[in-house]
Amino acid sequence: MVTIPQILFTQAAGQPQRLAIQDGDWSLSYEDLAKHVKLAGGVMASKGLKKGDRFAIWAPNCAEWIIIALAGQALGAIMVTLNTRYKGAEAADILRRSKCKMLFTVSGFLGHDYPAMLSDEKLSDLQDVIVIKSGETRVAYDEFIDKHVLPLNQSVPEDNDISDIIFTSGTTGAPKGAMTTHGQNAQVFQSFTDAIGMTAEDRYLVVNPFFHSFGYKAGWLSCLIKGAAIFPLAVYNPKTVLEQIERDKISVMPGAPTIFQTLLAHSDLKAHDISSLRVATTGATTIPVDLIRRMHEDLGIDNVYSAYGLTESSGVVSLCQKGDDFETIATTCGRALPGTEIRIVDDAGRDVDEGEEGEIWVKGFNVMQGYLDDEQATKDAITHDGWLKTGDIGTQDADGYIKVTDRKKDMVIVGGFNCYPAEVEKALLQHPAISDVAVIGIADDRLGEVPQAHIVIKSELTAEAVIAWSREHMANYKVPRSIIFHDTLPRNASGKIQKYLLKA
Repeated sequence: MVTIPQILFTQAAGQPQRLAIQDGDWSLSYEDLAKHVKLAGGVMASKGLKKGDRFAIWAPNCAEWIIIALAGQALGAIMVTLNTRYKGAEAADILRRSKCKMLFTVSGFLGHDYPAMLSDEKLSDLQDVIVIKSGETRVAYDEFIDKHVLPLNQSVPEDNDISDIIFTSGTTGAPKGAMTTHGQNAQVFQSFTDAIGMTAEDRYLVVNPFFHSFGYKAGWLSCLIKGAAIFPLAVYNPKTVLEQIERDKISVMPGAPTIFQTLLAHSDLKAHDISSLRVATTGATTIPVDLIRRMHEDLGIDNVYSAYGLTESSGVVSLCQKGDDFETIATTCGRALPGTEIRIVDDAGRDVDEGEEGEIWVKGFNVMQGYLDDEQATKDAITHDGWLKTGDIGTQDADGYIKVTDRKKDMVIVGGFNCYPAEVEKALLQHPAISDVAVIGIADDRLGEVPQAHIVIKSELTAEAVIAWSREHMANYKVPRSIIFHDTLPRNASGKIQKYLLKA
């Protein structure tokens, strides 16, 4: 039996003094981390959290995030992650849908007061909002850890218990909670870390946010599996990252292509010794071949892997192999995760010919258990014989390498963040002056692409006012960067907006 907390406790027993987390000046060995998890677990149990309950974390990357996640999971509770860019209404919607009993959050991160953002929301299931970090100090965490409460003495979940619910959006705009288990996450990321050659000697700078599979599962969970050191990064800045790679001898640093582009473009690149970097994984958008070449030659990264995944596949569907050439890494998403299968099918679910476009289907231990409280959506996404319909269009060659040629209908990837136009449209329609709206993605040199809103108004409204209103009501990556006004939006005979005409 393998559960996520058990992975930690095994590492703590086998290599207690090895570095587990370095978060600023807070250094935790594997033995220290296990002790903190047991202490936090005891406090959470004393507050009434038990097996099967849901708890949420709304916080940036930090050691406290990992401790709370592992402590709650050790109790058999189910973790729900919240995007740090959410506004209050967006976070409240997830908390209500998942019936979270406890929320662990922070105050003072980038000027946000997350508890205050929820003050006007009705959250009948939420019993406790606990601040685990305030500013840069550990005072809030130290106050949370009640020394009079007995620490947790054993981990209670089993490998087939749900470990987490990560909400992803569909083209309908309604968030859906993808449920995965302890055992499958352990298996997926054992396979993933083996494939990219991670070892206990690695020092991993986790740039990707913990609320996403890339930062949580392909990030700190992967480190636990290998017994490597976790270096959480709350805010990305290319200059400070270059300094940290040099200072902390970082050896693994995955990220969206824009992360590596900003490092390569930084004027101080040559002033820092970043030769310790040896592994990087990237993905999310189309990758220029020259970027992969420069990651090897100018950043000195020995092995660069491109990968493809989605929340519903526990974060991984496919990845490139060690030794693949620059063009293969840049233009394909590699082969199926070892032990899983991929098919490319037509609209009738029949396999298409090699090299022909079709929908990407995946089957294996990486496929989610289903969507929370949504049996119909689960049936729509997973066939009766276990194939997950990704909704992405791609091709597969004779060697099994896939290319994603079109993404989930309408989705826009903004600097690595998945932005679903339907969510932005739904929010914009709450504006009293807007009567109709359609959102599309347009190219952007820095972020890859950004949302653009096409709007029909009822009364006078400026583009600047729409953007300002959007910044108040939605996460920054969802905010349209440009506005185009129309008298009417183009629709087909069934009333559906013809977005291809707006793109043209």
